[in-house]
Amino acid sequence: MTSPDSRSAREAVVSAMRQMIALGLSQGTSGNVSVRTQDGFLVTPSGIPAEELRPEHVVPMDMAGGHDHPLTPSSEWRFHRDILASRPEVGAVVHAHPAYCTAFAICGREIPAVHYMIAAAGGPSIRCAPYAPYGTEALSRAALAALEGRSACLLANHGMIAIGPDLAKALWLAVEVETLCRQYALALRIGTPVVLDDDEIARTVERFKTYGPRKAED
Repeated sequence: MTSPDSRSAREAVVSAMRQMIALGLSQGTSGNVSVRTQDGFLVTPSGIPAEELRPEHVVPMDMAGGHDHPLTPSSEWRFHRDILASRPEVGAVVHAHPAYCTAFAICGREIPAVHYMIAAAGGPSIRCAPYAPYGTEALSRAALAALEGRSACLLANHGMIAIGPDLAKALWLAVEVETLCRQYALALRIGTPVVLDDDEIARTVERFKTYGPRKAED
């Protein structure tokens, strides 16, 4: 587990924010990420564009929501904290506003199993949490419920969340979820999407336990 003062952890957070812009997951100052530390978590600050973000801007917080940093943490720090506190297997949280995820979230629609890659999110659907104002305890509660048994969810009229054991996997999953939403949107224009059954997705979830990005063997 990293130290709250770990330079490499802070640099990873900065890199992830810039990747989110490059990958089309976020724009401007939207989106935020967090990583677990030994004593709490690191989270991106509020209002600083990704291209201006530096490692020293990343805010260390404790699990009580406290911090001793000159910058204000992301307004969404609460659901980052609550996800990390309730899901010990999670090491990182990515929140973004990509176009297709957000479009379905605006419609309040969950994503069904129209492609086997949905198994990467842990189950036969990607739920859409009901709307709650950003930065609130109500939003955190809604997100936690939508993430039960899952690694990703949509937030109504807002965006999406992806979680993972580390930042690389959480960011990878965010890209996969946005891709799935784009594919589903296109399929709806073409005709009636065929939804895979729950048993098939359950088998794929098991197979996906060893799937996803990993470091090359030395």
